[in-house]
Amino acid sequence: MTRSNIFLALAITALMSCSSNGKNTPATDSTTQQNEPTVKTEVLFSGYEIIWGMDFLPNGDLLFTEKKGKLYRRSDTTIKEITGLPEINSGGQGGLLDIRVSPQFKSNGWIFLTYAGNYPGGGGSWNLLRCKLVNDQLTEPKILLSSNSANTMQGHYGSRIDFDEAGNLYVSVGEGGATTYGGINSPNQNAQNVNSTWGKVHRLTQEGGIPAGNPVLPGNTATTTVYTYGHRNPQGLVYNPFTKTIWEAEHGPKGGDEVNIIQAGNNYGWPWVSYGVNYDDKPVSASPTKEGITDPVYKWIPSIGACGMAVITDPKFKSWTGNLLVGGLALQYLARLEIKDNQVVKEHKMLEKIGRVRHVRQAPDGSVYVSVEGPGRIIRLIPE
Repeated sequence: MTRSNIFLALAITALMSCSSNGKNTPATDSTTQQNEPTVKTEVLFSGYEIIWGMDFLPNGDLLFTEKKGKLYRRSDTTIKEITGLPEINSGGQGGLLDIRVSPQFKSNGWIFLTYAGNYPGGGGSWNLLRCKLVNDQLTEPKILLSSNSANTMQGHYGSRIDFDEAGNLYVSVGEGGATTYGGINSPNQNAQNVNSTWGKVHRLTQEGGIPAGNPVLPGNTATTTVYTYGHRNPQGLVYNPFTKTIWEAEHGPKGGDEVNIIQAGNNYGWPWVSYGVNYDDKPVSASPTKEGITDPVYKWIPSIGACGMAVITDPKFKSWTGNLLVGGLALQYLARLEIKDNQVVKEHKMLEKIGRVRHVRQAPDGSVYVSVEGPGRIIRLIPE
């Protein structure tokens, strides 16, 4: 498909969002109805493959990645390819993954990328890269973190990046390895191995150091970059400025997609427990809960294919402000989750049957960008 800018403006109201029971009915609370936003959608551009990650420069330019190993910059309606990427292994679920611009970009000029490379001896590696952008070329590359074993299956790389209010960097990594089969005796125990890079949320400084407050994990005597463990394939990660917490979304096996609040040192259970079952329908565990395991704050059965995450912060979204957005790859919709006291109290389905929702980000102007596959395109939600 030819890359072209498509501006299809559709006026839509709060009825673009329906409750998770599938009934397309408005809320019964009249105050809530009066405070619902009116939202317009437009397709900014189309014709790409899998647009995996995206973020914004301070001037509003959009940076976005394609899984196959391409990086682009969109200024107004002009899109240019950025050069200087490392060698990308796009086999399986690998490729060029997330991208984030440092909150201190104006002073440090840093951009962060995650990608799959080639592990020595075979298989894929996972990497966190810091670099600068000069004249549409990446410069001064520095690897801050790499996987310490091969992903021979080339699946479940994760990954997403975000920053807390202090500027610390959080990055999620899937459990990788040779199998996704869950259970206490699973041959892939990467997520429970606190010394493995895989199956973790890592927390580090933008310089690559270990921040104060990182936990000493079971069996260790010192802190590492590992902040939490027991994650399967976390492809959503966002700092919530309203609750001052990091929220994470990850794929379960057959069912059991999760939303979690990330807390230092916690174990989130994979592959020992899950609310889903393995793909052969055999249970992962006798019980989805276990002492010492942090239960998700929200889960989906069946799986939506949770991917990408954002918090609505612009007050022009009215009653949606503070809601969490999570993309659905498998069920092909954008989930809007109402949050109260760090709990999900209601889910609303948006953009149903739009295609595989890969990622969602809020732009500096307050609008919401949604990356959708089939074809790869960016849809923009604009509050009016």
